[in-house]
Amino acid sequence: NMKITDVQATVLKTGSIFVQVYTDEGVIGIGECSPMNSAVIANFVNTALKPLVVGENPLEIDKLWNKMTFRTYKLGVQGIQQEAIAGIDIALWDILGKVTGLPIHTLLGGCYRDKVMMYASIGGGADMTVSQMVNRVESYINQGFKAIKIRMDWGAMRQDFNVKKDYEMFKAVKELIGDDIPLSFDANNGYSVRTAITQGRRFEQLGIYHYEEPVAQYDYAGIAKVADALDVPVSAGEHEYTRWQFRDLIEQAKVDIIQPDVVKCGGISEMVKIAVLGSVYNKHFVPHQTQPTIGTAANLHICCAMPNANRPQEFTGRNPQLDELFIEPLIFDDGYIHVPKKPGLGLEIDEEKMKAFAL
Repeated sequence: NMKITDVQATVLKTGSIFVQVYTDEGVIGIGECSPMNSAVIANFVNTALKPLVVGENPLEIDKLWNKMTFRTYKLGVQGIQQEAIAGIDIALWDILGKVTGLPIHTLLGGCYRDKVMMYASIGGGADMTVSQMVNRVESYINQGFKAIKIRMDWGAMRQDFNVKKDYEMFKAVKELIGDDIPLSFDANNGYSVRTAITQGRRFEQLGIYHYEEPVAQYDYAGIAKVADALDVPVSAGEHEYTRWQFRDLIEQAKVDIIQPDVVKCGGISEMVKIAVLGSVYNKHFVPHQTQPTIGTAANLHICCAMPNANRPQEFTGRNPQLDELFIEPLIFDDGYIHVPKKPGLGLEIDEEKMKAFAL
């Protein structure tokens, strides 16, 4: 049996965390963790998780996911623990693909779409003027994006801080892009329930594609009130990490769209379970994803293998510094990314370049 010989999480100059899983047969898998606190998460991979998987068979992915999750359960199943597990889990799927000679989407059951439309996810709205956001959106349209989301980054601690500006910003962007380009709005948990409903109705009059995290992430009853009051699909999920948390999000918060993040929610193994759970409840599947290389590739493999993932998917845009680390980076063309067809993730790291770019 193949054995894992080493696990290494590397923090890059961008703050990104790349994970490599080494085997005794020379097959190396790559993964990525959410960079919420790069030093802490990389340390969790290298000290808490590595001893649990070294010596194990990398092809026994679900067995290893459960071992990593339940042996470190009291270290938290929201945040660091699952974000660290994600990096190893993605790398294990990459190994399985390389050993079988198959892309991950084939291992998941097949590819429903060869390319995926991506929406430009544009953050920082809280600290921008209306004209600054309009200029940002215009630059993304010029890159070929055919769908847009503007993010306010308010957070639950700045509730109802500048509702009027948010509306003016959405209205100005809508006037710029017209009705043919879907426009979504992410309040980043920044509204009270009453404000979220009133603002949502105003957005509906202008034409809104989806309404993301309108109220505090912990207020499932409040999210449900907003979802029930509006016609626009309400979404959430970047603050949930396991299928059990998504069960509660679906049943209690009553969201229309679920948004797990593959570099946060324990990797491909758990995200696929979450996707299947969502399909049972007939929910749209539009994952959160802001990491433009490994994270996006893993996300694409899952999305193209899910029949209900037919809406545009999140992309913050290419990062040339990170693209440089790959022999053949992902291709963004005319609003779409083509799903990698090579074995595993379909990405290969240039080891020397990565070492030079490490912190």
